[in-house]
Amino acid sequence: MSFQANEYFDGNVKSIAFQTATLPATVGVMEVGEYTFGTEAYEYMTVVSGSLTVKLVDTTEWKTYNAGETFEVEANSSFDVKVVVQTAYLCLYKK
Repeated sequence: MSFQANEYFDGNVKSIAFQTATLPATVGVMEVGEYTFGTEAYEYMTVVSGSLTVKLVDTTEWKTYNAGETFEVEANSSFDVKVVVQTAYLCLYKK
């Protein structure tokens, strides 16, 4: 199996897709900026390095997640992200 590389937002977000022992996943990096992501599957997003300030579609509050912290996003939804320092993440997808 080969890895699949993905690039979004004019190259400001890059990820590599792979299969963990239990779930499909991506590991990636985000450049400083603000982004909106759509989801197809349920996502478990863990900050590996840096931080992400996140607003889920069904909330009005922004919450910051630092390295080692995880947030969850419902399938068929979206979330907004503010990135103030280059940040790495791991995302697991539950089908």
